[in-house]
Amino acid sequence: MSLETQDTVAQTLSDTLAAQRAAFAQDPASSIEQRINRLNRLHNAILDYKDRLIAAVDTDFSGRAAAETEILEILPVLEGIAYNKKNVKRWAKQSRRHAPLMLFGSQTKVHYQPVGVIGIVVPWNFPIFLGLSPLVGAMTAGNRAMIKTSEFAPQTGELIKEMIESTFSADEVTVHTGGVEVATEFTKLPFDHLVFTGSTGVGKIVMRAAAENLTPVTLELGGKSPAIIHDDFPIEEAAKRIAFGKGLNAGQVCVSPDYILVARAKISAFTAAFEKAMAGQYPTLRDNSDYTAIITERQQERLEANLADAREKGATIREINPKGEGFDGTRKMAMHVVTDVTDEMRIMQEEIFGPILPVVPYDTLDEAIAYVNARPRPLALYYFDWDKARGEHMLNATHSGGVCINDVMTQVAVDDMPFGGVGPSGMGHYHGKEGFLNFSKAKGVVRKGRFNPTSYIQQPWGNRMYNAYMRFQYRRYRKIG
Repeated sequence: MSLETQDTVAQTLSDTLAAQRAAFAQDPASSIEQRINRLNRLHNAILDYKDRLIAAVDTDFSGRAAAETEILEILPVLEGIAYNKKNVKRWAKQSRRHAPLMLFGSQTKVHYQPVGVIGIVVPWNFPIFLGLSPLVGAMTAGNRAMIKTSEFAPQTGELIKEMIESTFSADEVTVHTGGVEVATEFTKLPFDHLVFTGSTGVGKIVMRAAAENLTPVTLELGGKSPAIIHDDFPIEEAAKRIAFGKGLNAGQVCVSPDYILVARAKISAFTAAFEKAMAGQYPTLRDNSDYTAIITERQQERLEANLADAREKGATIREINPKGEGFDGTRKMAMHVVTDVTDEMRIMQEEIFGPILPVVPYDTLDEAIAYVNARPRPLALYYFDWDKARGEHMLNATHSGGVCINDVMTQVAVDDMPFGGVGPSGMGHYHGKEGFLNFSKAKGVVRKGRFNPTSYIQQPWGNRMYNAYMRFQYRRYRKIG
């Protein structure tokens, strides 16, 4: 992109933000009815465009099952809209708070106010859900929004742009397509809040750009989400549940199980059970419309290079390819189970984001916990164990954005829970009430009446009423024990 073109892009984005800010200034406190109206319009638009959206995602991936797009992208957004509509009035209600003695007679409350214009940067792996889900939260809180779609899912991005433009005015929501240059200018804008979903490395760049404007950010970054299988849990059942989650989108999911910790004596049993479960789900691969392709050649080359790196460093790699098919001319890639892994291998250093599953042995549960805790905090942690006490111990002993016990990935589907990372896997939350709060300013308000208690203790300090007030307070807050 030439400097002149980049300046044009920057000016267009800046003008759009200015127009949305001006509209927000004219209507800074949209009513609950207005918010629900916008959510209803989005709901209807998704249904109108559903089949075309599914086809666009399939084209961008060169093969993704319609069922996966419906289950993982379309329905979650519709469910989120319904849940937010049901609860927005209660969430937006001013909440009463307790006033200190010095403000006796005053009313105290928290007022929830939309912040303005939200910027949303969308990744390629779920180009519908990860663009529209934060939009739902932003609109529920009464904001306007600008969305930057992924250049690696161009068909979906263009269709979402068409859908939004046919549904909303440009001062409500806009969609912006284009490459990294557009994304760079987009993240430089002085939004009132910026949402980015993507890699940790790019997340750092986005946060640095946002810092120039002191723009608050929500970062959903992923990381290496582990699954720990307790020695008492049926290994075949764990393998089936993990295979279902790992097979979705061919592992190209931010909360996909990244590596598995298995009791040392059960490594072979797990790999055999996992292979059987995957072969049952995907008896063929190359021409199987249920099995998703890798999004780009660049991503495929990265995955293959990481496998080669692991092989060269002593890993044992087991390809799950029931028919022994070749994949020339496609971006399909078989699932690979990797054992005998070491920390020097790239697959144990980087988020995998594809059909590769390292399996790591442990001798004691404490050793497995220590292994997880010695690494950057992940977006998700999965633990398989029927024992509830050990499950609670796992919650307290580890840190992660979310946890799923005896399953994988389904924590994301719960609208009544926050979704977000911790540390290197992200910051901030959205979904449900936490999404409403994330995109709102909780403004503390004190309303004093005619009676002014502070007039009795005001300057000059040391007056009789002040001294009496302080003696009373320190009697209340004397040393304990």
